[in-house]
Amino acid sequence: MSRLFKGTTGLIFITLCVMYFLTYVDRTNIAVAGKLMSTELHLTKTQLGLALSAFGTTYLAMQVVNGFIGDRFGPRKVLFGLGALWSAGTILTGFATNLNTLICARMLVGLGEAGTIPTSTRAMTNWVPVSQRGLAQGFTHSAARLAAAATPPIVVAVLPASGWRGAFMILGALSLTWAVVWLFMFRDDPRKHPTITKAEIDDLPPYSTGVKVHQVPWGKLIPRIFPTVLVFFCHAWVLWLYLTWMPTFLQDHSHIDLKKAALFTGLIFLPGTLGDTVGGMLSDRLYKVTGNLNSARRNVVILGFGVSLVALSAVFFTTDINLVAIALSVALFFLEMTEGPVWAVPMDIAPRYAGVAGGFVSSAAGLGALVSPVAFGFIADKTGSIVVPFGVSMGLLALGIVLSFFMRADRPIEEGMSLAPSPSSAAMEGAL
Repeated sequence: MSRLFKGTTGLIFITLCVMYFLTYVDRTNIAVAGKLMSTELHLTKTQLGLALSAFGTTYLAMQVVNGFIGDRFGPRKVLFGLGALWSAGTILTGFATNLNTLICARMLVGLGEAGTIPTSTRAMTNWVPVSQRGLAQGFTHSAARLAAAATPPIVVAVLPASGWRGAFMILGALSLTWAVVWLFMFRDDPRKHPTITKAEIDDLPPYSTGVKVHQVPWGKLIPRIFPTVLVFFCHAWVLWLYLTWMPTFLQDHSHIDLKKAALFTGLIFLPGTLGDTVGGMLSDRLYKVTGNLNSARRNVVILGFGVSLVALSAVFFTTDINLVAIALSVALFFLEMTEGPVWAVPMDIAPRYAGVAGGFVSSAAGLGALVSPVAFGFIADKTGSIVVPFGVSMGLLALGIVLSFFMRADRPIEEGMSLAPSPSSAAMEGAL
């Protein structure tokens, strides 16, 4: 595991982790400020749901496009440009005066963040050893969940001094700083980085150059990646329930104030930061032990979705904040175990087109971001119950288990392509 954090390759990997952290701060900060914004802008729960889901419209629409742009022009320039866009949207959120301006600002955040994960997946395809793809994807997403845990207390701490508007402006400025640092630090081809060593280069896969539209094998890629997209949609639906409604849910369900809700939300997200890394490590380990790449990815998904489904059911039986927080933490830990294995699949089957393949997978997250928040608010308004939407999430987790049997990480889209090391060669590299 330590190899991911050493030398120039380690510095690049850590910088990507910082990006994951910042993107999730900027997409979840609105959930913490939701009640204050609703009061000042006179929004109903359904309208707040629309504002929360506005991010998902552009996030969904531009995933494949931005992912292809990342494949075509390289992660260095593309992630800088995307960072500038989502930073601007975050800052402009602080200037919203009504529902329409709030929606526009959040759509700009979605436009900038669309393609960040697929493009960073392309970067990792060149900068991370093949045998550590599951772990790399798991750890970067752990950084994202750490952001989800840290954002509520951070925003609550900033609110007294700056108000909710100032909080968005400060966080947007931090993201813009990252984008500038990335532009000067990163190189698309690791071999062109001025500080990389020969030992590091020898450990990396061959560099995949940029591709043009006509070079992408769309006919093979789309059907091969589509089952993974569907599985990740089930994951994304539940995750976006956490990312957008958790503070409000805890306030209404367990009758606590905003400060306590922010604290408990942060605590609930902490196990998720471990779940991502554990799931990625477990998937890589299963492959090394069994030699079956497909089952190594699929079985972790089955385990994660199954336990998460059971844990979520607790909200129907208790309002005690401690019990609810424990159940939701367990559910999120196992849900997040599936992230690394799922995101390793685009790298497994299409390393040269990882941005495009990742764009399709990330589109599932965009669709979840679009429909899950507004569906939660709509169902809660119509039923008068804040827990009924959890039943829908449980049903989708059950569906995800069934769909996981259709994922085939062991079938690359190009004949003769070897996308993962054999268990024997992986074992020579030592245990993670």
